[in-house]
Amino acid sequence: MLFHPATMALNLASLANVAALVLAATFGVRILRHWNIASGSEGQLRLERQTYLVSTLLGIVLAAELVSLFLFVYTADRLSVMFVGAMCAVGTLNASVYGFPALGLKIACFFAAAVWLLMNAVDNRGWDYPMIRAKYGVLLLLLPLFAAAAAVQVAFFADLKGDVLVSCCSKLFTAGGSGVSAGMATLPPMETLTALGIVLAVVATMAWPARRSPRWALAYAAVCAVLFAVAIAAVVSAVSPYIYEHPHHHCPFCLLKAEYGYIGYALYLPLFGGVALGLGVAPIQAFRTRESLALVVPAASRGLVGASVALLLVFALVVTATIALSGLRLT
Repeated sequence: MLFHPATMALNLASLANVAALVLAATFGVRILRHWNIASGSEGQLRLERQTYLVSTLLGIVLAAELVSLFLFVYTADRLSVMFVGAMCAVGTLNASVYGFPALGLKIACFFAAAVWLLMNAVDNRGWDYPMIRAKYGVLLLLLPLFAAAAAVQVAFFADLKGDVLVSCCSKLFTAGGSGVSAGMATLPPMETLTALGIVLAVVATMAWPARRSPRWALAYAAVCAVLFAVAIAAVVSAVSPYIYEHPHHHCPFCLLKAEYGYIGYALYLPLFGGVALGLGVAPIQAFRTRESLALVVPAASRGLVGASVALLLVFALVVTATIALSGLRLT
């Protein structure tokens, strides 16, 4: 499948992004070694001018990484018609041992890119770039993640063969299956929804102190990460059956199809967005004592936490509405 137009576009974009990140990481090493805002040397002035260009390049690259997650799932769904037994993206992902690892890495890249972009946006508002060493240090740590995601994605599409018989989502997300997917499908629906409600309540309760304290911001980010895991488990175990109105249909990917009104986008977009904004609060709050960010960080933190809670509330309302309007009743 390497030469399918959609897979070629995804792979070329990912490889180009990694190449750009390597160049940015090279610049980041120079930042870590030579950046000194108090210096008026020619080298420092050159770094200050170049950082505009590199930050703009990284903004484009990492924004593309945000979009590429959804394009990856969309492409996997479209390719499912080429595999016997596949009904949605699950069949395509299950057609290769690299499928679900590629998806997991793409999700990790999504959140990593979102956090870096938020750090960069706040740093650009400080006159002395107080976060510049931190954000380029983080970039050096993230480069292997993005490189691994690109490599596994290419391996996944290269490994796909159209003559393979695959298992559909009804086999993977079922009590008779194995692995994490089957485990989530067999979770008790009411208990899982209750756990989701509790974690959402904890997130809402922590929102106020998270805007003011680095420790609370770190705790808020950690709870957002827990919320993401609990939310995905709840979608698989309970929300999906309510939407399909079938107690044994747990697939979280069929929700993205037209026959279900693309309801998956109404669930996943606010969930991913709310969690990403929540994760970004922690590194930003760590710099609230810097003079140039004394006013910027509090305002940014209020905005991020407020937007995070609002998006997660949208997710909760969509979940509640789908359950209330469903003709299915789970016990």
